[in-house]
Amino acid sequence: MLKLNLLGIAGLCFIASSFMGCTAQKGETPQGAIIDTGFTRASVQFTNMLDTVAKYRTDNKFLPKSVGKDGKNTLSGIYDWTSGFFPGSLWYLYEYSQDQKWKAEAEKWTSFLEPVKDFHGHHDVGFMIYSSYGNGYRLMGNDAYKAVIIQAARSLSKRYNEKVGAILSWDTDKGWQSERGWEYPVIIDNMINLELLFKATEFSGDSSFYKIAVSHADRTLENHFRPDYSSFHVVDYDPETGEVRHRHTAQGFSHESAWARGQAWAVYGYALCYSATGDERYLVQAQHIADYILNHPNLPADLIPYWDFNDPKIPNTYRDASAGAIIASALLSLADMADPEKAATYQDAAVKMLQSLSSDDYLAKPGTNNGFILKHSVGSIPHDNEIDVPLSYADYYYLEALLKYQAILKAGN
Repeated sequence: MLKLNLLGIAGLCFIASSFMGCTAQKGETPQGAIIDTGFTRASVQFTNMLDTVAKYRTDNKFLPKSVGKDGKNTLSGIYDWTSGFFPGSLWYLYEYSQDQKWKAEAEKWTSFLEPVKDFHGHHDVGFMIYSSYGNGYRLMGNDAYKAVIIQAARSLSKRYNEKVGAILSWDTDKGWQSERGWEYPVIIDNMINLELLFKATEFSGDSSFYKIAVSHADRTLENHFRPDYSSFHVVDYDPETGEVRHRHTAQGFSHESAWARGQAWAVYGYALCYSATGDERYLVQAQHIADYILNHPNLPADLIPYWDFNDPKIPNTYRDASAGAIIASALLSLADMADPEKAATYQDAAVKMLQSLSSDDYLAKPGTNNGFILKHSVGSIPHDNEIDVPLSYADYYYLEALLKYQAILKAGN
């Protein structure tokens, strides 16, 4: 997933050496210790998780998602947008440990999501399938997994409207979407689903997936961003003309605020688009977003953002470890694409984020946190949902970032 260059590695080593030295030997330096700590903790926590979820599962809800107000695990079915993250985390644990136990668990939990390949009820098929089947294929080369990915891309493509030039995120006849009066809402999160489309073209040779992904990325670049490169959460289009009707921030503090996880999706999404296409516009945009995040006056010293950069209660408000983990992973990818000076800046920031997430402030003690790895994430404060709790996708992107960091250290050895 992550391409590496020697200049980027040298930049990280130069930065890190000032306070901890630079070597690739796992577990022998503070850098390696962060990785070891994260995955050792993940092994303990996920072993507990497998026992914990068995207590609460029903016929249609069994995938770890979060912790409810009653202190019990909340679970999802396979069609929830978060369903792919736990299987994906299991693949990451296997990738790190090479323990056959985790391979078997990853294969089992991934297999549950096979019906999602035909699902087109919302846009998150990419999250669901690429986090699970995508990682499984990357590690195992299983052609059956490849077939699932291609079919899932066909399903996701059904949500594309040529007049809008983007993929519909939410159906407007459901829930609070309809209450907003939206006609064709497109959310910044949707950028991550484009990876499924890019890979489907690579696997199948069908360029239609690639063209849809590029069109969506271009329309989002055109309409989702403010002059300072912060992103709206939702842009609502007229499905008949393709014109923008409204811009909103549904899960942030206000329509004009910078919801932290939305900024995380944005920088991650344009980094992956540049990796897939080589289009310099996407690299420039990703760097602008990264610079906005890292230079924001409300970014805390530990670099784990508040849930919204513009919450007037800062500093007396919630952090979002999920946003921090996503940003850290994105910065490590982006660092390999940028010029040496920027690469060093992005890598340094990502390492600091991982250090923070690996500290007692965010990393759960063994046997606590209902089996999740990270504490202190936020789902949606405006909807009074998942506030200051663990989240499956926080764990997923934390492990992903640790693996990218491990690859950097190994390449620098």
